[in-house]
Amino acid sequence: MDEVMDIADRFGHRQHVHLTWLAVRRYGSDAAVDLMCDGIQRTARYSGVPQKYNATVSRAWVELVGHHVGESDTADFDTFARRHPALLDKKLLTRFYRSSTLADARARAGWVEPDLAPFPWRRGDGAHQQAFGSSSPP
Repeated sequence: MDEVMDIADRFGHRQHVHLTWLAVRRYGSDAAVDLMCDGIQRTARYSGVPQKYNATVSRAWVELVGHHVGESDTADFDTFARRHPALLDKKLLTRFYRSSTLADARARAGWVEPDLAPFPWRRGDGAHQQAFGSSSPP
C-alpha cells in the first residue's frame, strides 16, 4: 500500500479509491471494510477531528470499489479507474444517499442502507450501467 503514498503529493479522493482498490484486491471486500474503516477512523482521531469519521461513507466506498474489483480482471489501477470513472466522482454516494442521511449521527456511528437507490448489485433490474455510467466492459 506504500505505492499509493509514494505517488501522492496529497492524499485526495483518487488516492483513497486507489488504496481501497489495493486493500480489496489484497484482502477481499469484507476484510477491506474493516481495514479501511479502522484506518480512516484512527486517522481522524489522530488528526484531532474524530467527528469527521463517517462509518457509512467509509463502508459504502469500500463496497462500491469492491463490487467493481469483483467484476474486473485488471491488475493496474489506472486501467481500473478508466473503466470505472464514476468511482473517481466524490459525489457518487449522492446517487444512493440523501445528504441528510449521511450527515445523521446514525450514519456516522454505523452502517445505514442507501435511502435513494439500492446499490446496483443489490437490485435485479440490470440498472448497473445507468447507476455507474460504466464506459466500457471490464
